[in-house]
Amino acid sequence: MTATQEKPTTTATTGNGKRPLGNRIYGFLRSVPTWALWILVILWTIPTFSLFVNSFRERDAQRSSGFWNAWQDNANGFEFPTLNNYQEVLFPDVGAGLGNALLNSASIAIVATIIPIAIAAFAAYAFAWIEFRGREWIFIATVALLAVPTQVSLIPLLTAYSQGVHMTIPFIERTITLIPDANLAGSIPAVWLTHTGFALPFAIFLLHNYIAGLPKDIFESAYIDGADHFKIFRKLVVPLSMPVLAAFAIFQFLWTWNDYLIALTMIGGNREALPATIVVASLAGEFGAREHLLTAGAFVITIVPLIVFFALQRFFVRGVTAGSVKG
Repeated sequence: MTATQEKPTTTATTGNGKRPLGNRIYGFLRSVPTWALWILVILWTIPTFSLFVNSFRERDAQRSSGFWNAWQDNANGFEFPTLNNYQEVLFPDVGAGLGNALLNSASIAIVATIIPIAIAAFAAYAFAWIEFRGREWIFIATVALLAVPTQVSLIPLLTAYSQGVHMTIPFIERTITLIPDANLAGSIPAVWLTHTGFALPFAIFLLHNYIAGLPKDIFESAYIDGADHFKIFRKLVVPLSMPVLAAFAIFQFLWTWNDYLIALTMIGGNREALPATIVVASLAGEFGAREHLLTAGAFVITIVPLIVFFALQRFFVRGVTAGSVKG
């Protein structure tokens, strides 16, 4: 074999001479051309584009024809775009507009993103680099919380926010209060705490795997120089972990911004605290009389996640691929 020749690759086969099913599927996925993937991307963006176009069309135009007819001549002449839908959504003549709901969504998403990151970063560093008794089992128990369904926990949490948590000790018939009644039901802080609780297991797991892979030498050098854990965390861990922190921040922000179920359960009928997702869902009104406003409202709440994602895209890619290559 010459230096320019390459050694042929071998493929595992089954007893009947055929490649395993997984190997064949993997080979098919690898052979998909790039242009086919771009076609899928274009098809995926068509609903968003149609939403954008219809948001500038009147109610009758939306009902009578598809978005592709927006630029065609009709019986009334050329159909010009209109901002009436956006004006009615953001500044209605009757009732509260979407503007206040957008502020509520921002207050929920920003706080419910910062709190889990702050707590999870400290916890991940402790699990990765601080020796204490029961560390492995506590970490396993924390990660196991990922299996708890959100829907199952919402009503018990709401009860805890509105009535507290109490336990009756048998035999002595005495009731003790584990968590006092904080009167949080129907408020935005209840949504913060709920999102924080559900986000922490995944955040700790994600950050721990990254922080545990940082070079051990830099920590040993910091210990020799007399740095304590807090200084190491602040001066070394946080700057080196910015990619994965940013990646989780994007995930969490998009999740909390687009959330509907948790906010509806925890806030309930307090209309002053409702986020944009709930307000948009109610824009259609009774019998769908204002269904044409849904396109404008949906596109308004879609703009913020798009801006956040594209603005932080480089951090997202670095955080997702961080730690995938060693050496």
